[in-house]
Amino acid sequence: MRHPDHPARAVLRIHAAVVVEADLRLTLHYHLRGRLDALRVPTPDHALPADRLWAHTCFEVFIARSGSPAYREFNFSPSGQWASYLFDDYRARIDALPPAPPRLEVLRSGDLLSLSATLDADALPAGMTAQTLDELRLGISAVVEAADGRLSYWALAHPAERPDFHDARAFCWQAPEPDPYF
Repeated sequence: MRHPDHPARAVLRIHAAVVVEADLRLTLHYHLRGRLDALRVPTPDHALPADRLWAHTCFEVFIARSGSPAYREFNFSPSGQWASYLFDDYRARIDALPPAPPRLEVLRSGDLLSLSATLDADALPAGMTAQTLDELRLGISAVVEAADGRLSYWALAHPAERPDFHDARAFCWQAPEPDPYF
């Protein structure tokens, strides 16, 4: 959902899907539909870490575990650049070895901008196992920059008056129950 204080007339909708593999790899699929010519979409660049990606069109995920104030933030740019930050509490960033770089795939076609990001298991909270996936919480979000430079903020939930993707109340995606095996 778009934050109500930040209109985005060129965006029809943003859809996200999450796949958690048996080996705990996490793949996020983001699909933005709209008038891409009315948006500033970063052009392909070197797939290296970069800061301040959130100042332009990018897709984000915040990864946490129920009951813990710690979380990891990833930013994925359509340019192929990415960023990863670790926090031990609300906006309390700590230095840590980064996880393995995400694998990004970007497609731009007509009115569709798609980005898929695959993260290795080391991106998940420490100690996360297949048996504890029910404790996994994700905050899935996006920042979209219009051609005039205005930003709109999209997330599964906007629990505060102002857009704040770091608000743990927005980490509302939960892993579904696994399919039963017979």
